[in-house]
Amino acid sequence: MLVSLKWLQEYVDIEDISPEELAEKITRAGIEVDSVIDRSQGMTNIVVGHVLSKEKHPDADKLSICKVDVGTDVRQIICGAPNVEAGQKVIVALPGAKLPGGIKIKKAKMRGQESNGMICSLQELGIEGRVVPKAFADGIYVLPDDAVPGSDALELIGLRDTVLELDLTPNRSDALSMLGVAYEVGAILSRDVNFPEIKYETSKEKAEDYIKVRVDATKENPLYAAKVIKNVKVAESPLWLQHYLMAAGIRPHNNVVDITNFVLLEYGQPLHAFDYDSLGTGEIVVRLAKEGEKIVTLDDQERTLKSHHLVITNGNEPVAVAGVMGGANSEVTEDTTTVVLEAAYFEGLSVRTTSKDLGLRSDSSVRFEKGVDPNRVLEAQERAAQLLCELAGGEVLEGTVLVDELDKTPARIVISPDEINAKLGMKIPLDDMISILQRLKFDVEAKRGLLVIDVPTRRQDIKIEEDIIEEIARLYGYDEIPLTLPEGKMHIGGLTPYQQKRRIVRNFLEGAGLYQAITYSLTSEEWSQKFALKKEETTKLLMPMSEERSTLRQSLIPHLLEAASYNLARQADSVALYEIGSVFLGKTEEGLPFEEEHVAFVITGKWVDDAWLGDKRNADFFTAKGIVEGLLEKLGLTERITYEKGTMEGLHPGQTANILLDGERVGIIGGLHPSERKEWDLKETYVVELNLHALLRAEAKGVEYDPVPRFPLVTRDVAVEVDRTVPAGELEAIILNSGTKLLKAVKVFDVYEGENIEAGKKSVAFTLTYFDPERTLTDEEVANAHDKVLNALKAAGAAIR
Repeated sequence: MLVSLKWLQEYVDIEDISPEELAEKITRAGIEVDSVIDRSQGMTNIVVGHVLSKEKHPDADKLSICKVDVGTDVRQIICGAPNVEAGQKVIVALPGAKLPGGIKIKKAKMRGQESNGMICSLQELGIEGRVVPKAFADGIYVLPDDAVPGSDALELIGLRDTVLELDLTPNRSDALSMLGVAYEVGAILSRDVNFPEIKYETSKEKAEDYIKVRVDATKENPLYAAKVIKNVKVAESPLWLQHYLMAAGIRPHNNVVDITNFVLLEYGQPLHAFDYDSLGTGEIVVRLAKEGEKIVTLDDQERTLKSHHLVITNGNEPVAVAGVMGGANSEVTEDTTTVVLEAAYFEGLSVRTTSKDLGLRSDSSVRFEKGVDPNRVLEAQERAAQLLCELAGGEVLEGTVLVDELDKTPARIVISPDEINAKLGMKIPLDDMISILQRLKFDVEAKRGLLVIDVPTRRQDIKIEEDIIEEIARLYGYDEIPLTLPEGKMHIGGLTPYQQKRRIVRNFLEGAGLYQAITYSLTSEEWSQKFALKKEETTKLLMPMSEERSTLRQSLIPHLLEAASYNLARQADSVALYEIGSVFLGKTEEGLPFEEEHVAFVITGKWVDDAWLGDKRNADFFTAKGIVEGLLEKLGLTERITYEKGTMEGLHPGQTANILLDGERVGIIGGLHPSERKEWDLKETYVVELNLHALLRAEAKGVEYDPVPRFPLVTRDVAVEVDRTVPAGELEAIILNSGTKLLKAVKVFDVYEGENIEAGKKSVAFTLTYFDPERTLTDEEVANAHDKVLNALKAAGAAIR
């Protein structure tokens, strides 16, 4: 809501308070002021000029040489506006003037002709083009004939003004009007509010003789009022009205339309003016639209209506979409002489539904959606009728044609002052409470130790006792609430063990060179179980916005592949992404999706790229496995983890391994299958997914200190020939199980297939480390231990090389 302080001054005295101070007080009272806008923007030397003559520039087709009376003298000014003419009163920026955007006006020569100033458009004075009257949108602004040359043009066009931009919460619909803001400011400053005096003479003719009203949908429209105004002269609005509208962000059109917009801003009550002759039937019928019925609205767009849309008709066809926008077939034009002025109360939900369906939001629909004051509907109509008499020469016919089934009873709230103080933790005197409520113009009476409050219908946000408590607190001053320290035993916050471990996982993966990604939990039904460690019943949305976001995921990998593909398509040749998030597996006993936290990552492209050393290596299976091993070591789970060959649809059968925790699968490592890579448009890519929930809840091995060895280590190498299908990990397990307590470590250092090895066989070489921390081992002890390993390997079918 944009509030002109010059306009606000007409209702409440704010002359002695600065805009900044007023903005601070309004913000402290609960309505945030986003900005304080000086409409003059520091402009100087802007005066009214009178164009005495206009001649074509001899050397430029689009320029004119104008002689302009600026009050003190007559100056030659070169102007390029297409609408400049002799006899006009215009806005002139004299040499030395400062305009918005840091523009300074100087004497200049244009194509050999001297120019002593600039004739200005409104846009050049900082007014947005969308609110400039259409007649002057592409040229200079023409002032009324009574403007005095040399006088202050900024004062004349309303730019000696400050505007407050209010950031209203949805419940404060009362402040969507100047009177609503005046009530608020009056209460904050403890000052009276001056209301417009409505007074005009009516014709002897009666409105009911010209127009009939019938409402067939009283639920959606419980109140409808029509007045008839004859002998209207449609013309340009007076300058003060135009510039009040522009200050509020509304473009002026003509006096009739501008009056309805002015009252909309003043009272917060939308009105609409119909051309009586265009209605054609002398009848207004408010009903629900017929399915597929069409109307061309004032924006010249054809709208197709649905059966739940409320429309105003002439008994035959729609002439307006109720509460949203009028129809082009009943628009007020220059030829209009008789106006039907509509004021109504339309149900907010009905207006919102229609507005949303049609993709059409207006200032009127916003106010109906949030709720208008039922007791100000007819008052706003009377105010508009008065202005049509004063500014358009109209003659108001006697009476109002009215359908009224609207309950206008104010809400009553009864509350104890002690309860107010108890909930606020304050000691506000009763007299102060009553004073605050009276400043808000609430009817209040103290009875038997209770406050009986009748809330005015303009404040539709006041429904319960807590609302009254809030009103008293905010106007008494939130900063008056006493400061207290909490009592009782203090508990220091911190992370749970699970949260601490999750943080370790995140830090490790980022330290390893992966970037965190956050992807959607919703995916397509096709992707929902792709790469899932465990497949359960899927959870689908009842009303998805798209098929691509219809089902909850059971794996993190698909969306990480999508992110990798997206980045590679944009010239990122290497991608390493990880995500920690939930997958959704079946349902809990309560019928809700069961969430299980997983971690997954995807790597593709170069993993090492050292230009100085000339070392470049692409990511491979063992890069991914190394990251997993480092992470599990960090979590203290290495001794409980084993790996086995695995298979999964979409992963390469020779580059896939299951990760087992105490024999139960908790993860998968794999290279993306070539056909899958083609589908995603990826290079060689490796993925990992781990059941983080299981890993972080597993009991980790504690940190143990081993003294620095004082005695030498003894190593022995052994190479065995086995079938090429036998995993090296299986051989490693045999060695570890058969070795004595002297065997401390086993490491594969070579795998060979080829010459001197039988077809279908391979050679696997291990380094075995023997060590006793208490003494130096003898050759005989090492030989005995090593022999046991060799015998175990032979028993397993391995040939010692």
